Amino acid sequence: MVASAGKLFDNAMTNQINVKKVGEMADKSLEQGGDNLDATIYDHKWGYTDTRFVIQADRSVRVTGNRYALSGTEMPDLLDFVEDTLEIKLDFDNIKQEVAEKPVPAVNKNEPFCAAVAAAFPESRYSFDPRDRLIHSHGQTTMDEVYRVLYGRLSRVADMVFYLEGEEDAAKLIQLAAEHNVCLVPYGGGTSVSCALVLPAHETRMIVVVDTRRMNKVIWIDEENMLACVQAGITGSQLEAELGEQGFVAGHEPDSMELSTLGGWIATNASGMKKNRYGNIEQIVQNVTMVTPTGVIEHLDTVPRSSIGMQPKQLLFGSEGNLGLITKAVIAIHKKPEVTKFGSIVFPTFKHGVDFLYALTQTGVLPASIRLLDNIQFRFGSALKPRPTKSEELMGKVQKFALLKVKGFDPYELAAATVVMEGTKHEVAYQNKVIFDLAKRFGGIAGGEGNGRRGYMLTYAIAYIRDFLADYHIIGETYETTVPWSKVHQVIDAVDKRARELHEVHQLPGRPYMSPRVTQLYHTGVCIYFTHGFSVQGVAEPDKLFGEIERELRRTILDAGGSLSHHHGIGKLRQEFMPRALSAAGIELLRSVKAANDPQNIFGVGNNVFAGE
Repeated sequence: MVASAGKLFDNAMTNQINVKKVGEMADKSLEQGGDNLDATIYDHKWGYTDTRFVIQADRSVRVTGNRYALSGTEMPDLLDFVEDTLEIKLDFDNIKQEVAEKPVPAVNKNEPFCAAVAAAFPESRYSFDPRDRLIHSHGQTTMDEVYRVLYGRLSRVADMVFYLEGEEDAAKLIQLAAEHNVCLVPYGGGTSVSCALVLPAHETRMIVVVDTRRMNKVIWIDEENMLACVQAGITGSQLEAELGEQGFVAGHEPDSMELSTLGGWIATNASGMKKNRYGNIEQIVQNVTMVTPTGVIEHLDTVPRSSIGMQPKQLLFGSEGNLGLITKAVIAIHKKPEVTKFGSIVFPTFKHGVDFLYALTQTGVLPASIRLLDNIQFRFGSALKPRPTKSEELMGKVQKFALLKVKGFDPYELAAATVVMEGTKHEVAYQNKVIFDLAKRFGGIAGGEGNGRRGYMLTYAIAYIRDFLADYHIIGETYETTVPWSKVHQVIDAVDKRARELHEVHQLPGRPYMSPRVTQLYHTGVCIYFTHGFSVQGVAEPDKLFGEIERELRRTILDAGGSLSHHHGIGKLRQEFMPRALSAAGIELLRSVKAANDPQNIFGVGNNVFAGE
């Protein structure tokens, strides 16, 4: 085993195992946010500019700002974990240099269209600024978008950015685009990781990216019927803040909720971390309004359910910018939960954890969120901990003895689950009893409320690590899939094996980081979220190579019995595999709908089955 693993495990024990004292230990700023936070976001990297990972003189890593649970933390073990896990040595003098002057081509200007826009809208509604255009020309897919804009160049850049402020604007803009044969591309929070925002390189028309984020209002709240009508450009954080002032929540919490928008959730058919309680986006959204080249698509009544034949609303989920502009939606809302309680459980092995999750789904008692981490992610979480105090270190040794010697856990096999329970006091008490009593049958040991809370909140900060490690020639990405219960281990083992094979075939440095976690539970299966990364020090065209490996691993997932995507969508990243997800007649049906709704292909972003339309 690696030299530093024992130290990491000691830190894990200090923070993970069930000694009453652990749950009571104060943990600074576990919740997100604070007053007067700087809302400036990075142009091209992930997240807010007040947050970044910085290496200190003593090799510890510090997180700046005060936005997250990790903020202000100095982590002495993170770099050791990276080096040991990847079997590399970081060279702090060899930093990958971001392109300072990022190339932005001249505007491909359709003069009559631009004149018509200038006549119809004030100057504040559109921009030809090179920086604005570049920001709106990509999403957050590591190799095909972020890597290229930071270290190379994008193949196509927006010609104009238009800032949508209302439904009437959408109709007028689409009308002008149709009259002058201009391509429109919807843009929400820019958080797509499926290459859905990659602009088609073959597109010869002027491309206008339509930013919806000024449409960020809650239009009305119907307290009696538990509904709210909301503009599509609102972010998850804005939505929960607005509803919270009135005592409600929507409950849709994807990892990207600070930046992603309601319209984007609908367009990608998204899922959130608390879907067990609040539903996936298709259960949350009751009605959608989309403005298209042929008119407005929406249901004229918002009712709990209707049997009116084939429903156009369903086509808008997962539409990925191919059909029109989503302008608003009616969503189900809920009273703020009386109680939110966090918890964590440590299992002897990942298999014990999966067996527990399967049994839990049969009880009918699911918490708002429950996620199972494998051993690598357990140790990664430990590497993000601050240096323990003397008393914490002593406590860790006691806990380690109890876990390893008394319980017989293997430190390189154990797995951990984080739990979030919401509802009334009685609901949460019942959930807590069922979950933790059942966990004992599978060798599970409670790991404390504080660690469950911290593990859940860490989700929002971990995305910054990708950009931090990219500076040191490490590239990484996540892949998600859904699998039946019977194929969980089959898919995980196949992906791990193939990742290592490909690493060797391409003679890459060290070894790969490949780690799964189970993030969503269903009656018939689970969502598995893989994190994959490796060092590309000295590798030619690393982004292209990573893309090749990603495609091969996606093929491996499909061959082993997994789905094409659970919640990230298809975009352009996975569109070559769509014939494995839909029959030929099904694909043709979708293309026929597109042709009828948008005969000029005004919405020519070319995602999913519409490549080259």
